[in-house]
Amino acid sequence: MSLPTIGVIGGSGLYEMEGMSDISSVTVEGPFGPPSDEYITGILDGVRLVFLPRHGRGHRFLPSEINYRANIWGMKKLGVQRIISVSAVGSMKEEIVPGHIVIPDQFIDRTKGLRKDTFFGEGVVGHVQFADPLCADLSRLLHDAAVDAGATVHGGGAYVCMEGPAFSTRAESFMYRSLGASVIGMTNLTEAKLAREAEICYGTIALSTDYDCWHETHDDVSIEAIMAIISSNVSMAKSIIRHAVGAIGLGRSCPCVSALQHAIITDRSMIPAATREKLEIIIGKYL
Repeated sequence: MSLPTIGVIGGSGLYEMEGMSDISSVTVEGPFGPPSDEYITGILDGVRLVFLPRHGRGHRFLPSEINYRANIWGMKKLGVQRIISVSAVGSMKEEIVPGHIVIPDQFIDRTKGLRKDTFFGEGVVGHVQFADPLCADLSRLLHDAAVDAGATVHGGGAYVCMEGPAFSTRAESFMYRSLGASVIGMTNLTEAKLAREAEICYGTIALSTDYDCWHETHDDVSIEAIMAIISSNVSMAKSIIRHAVGAIGLGRSCPCVSALQHAIITDRSMIPAATREKLEIIIGKYL
């Protein structure tokens, strides 16, 4: 029987986990160019894990420079069924204290069209449902895993995805709070869109590192503050992932599994052969 395969997209300290076996590096070449880095694979508690640093090792790529399509295509190629994102975020709410964990269930898009965030185009048109952009089943599992790991965790909430690389202005920060947002980051929405098109479940472990710049009694966000929180919480992120892995089964019953079933509206006979070949692992079963 094949093993469940879980992708983990994160940063420093999350290339592998204690207790993994059969660890190896995998280079994936695909039609969308090179991914951020090599994929690190291994086996943990009967589950195959595939790690990828979204910004590359050494944090080389800006949020807008990340080749999101190549990253997700590579995950699909390696058989990943669920992706767990581990991300640093700013808190938009008093009760989400730096060091707390948030498992968001919504996004607000504040990117500016600089990113390739769809596999469609070049002769094929598709529109996936995205009302609920994060997999509810995976998010519930991550929330329960965070509780089991002893984290202070907040379930649900909207993640504002901004372009960056600069942090928010104070006026923007207050605006996002007025929208009811819970956290702010620069990457996860783009990953979630592509994961949905690839029929991969996507969930976020958002690590609150700061109060952005809206809080009157806390310092404005800085890289120094972010890195201090991240370094002290890598072990917590690993613990959450390990608890989640223990609860993951092989089968999936969520809508992510068939997200493309009714999404492609292009006449199949009109899809160019080159596009068919390029998207074979994404849309092939529906053609």
